[in-house]
Amino acid sequence: MDKLNSFTGGGNKQSGSGSGSGSSGGGFMDKLNGMAGGGRESEKNEDALDKGVDWVQEHIMKQGPQDNESAAEQAKDEQISDFIRQQYKTRTGKDFFVADKDKKFGGL
Repeated sequence: MDKLNSFTGGGNKQSGSGSGSGSSGGGFMDKLNGMAGGGRESEKNEDALDKGVDWVQEHIMKQGPQDNESAAEQAKDEQISDFIRQQYKTRTGKDFFVADKDKKFGGL
């Protein structure tokens, strides 16, 4: 079982997060998650609004660390920030003052 855990990155999960935070073991599943747009490297490519969504989730909603989210969690956060941008434009007629960064998948 230890060999399977080291291959998939299991057994090194951060405790108490519940936020989709992955493991830091560097296993196969981490590589797949990174290719899909998740993980620490993808967190570095977030725009300020996405980071603000993460901050609210971590500090206000107490959903745990948001610095190593899965690709699915990051996609959800992107939908939230896109909704905020859309509502801002609907209400003000102007684009949101923080530009949306293009999402890069797998370091491409």
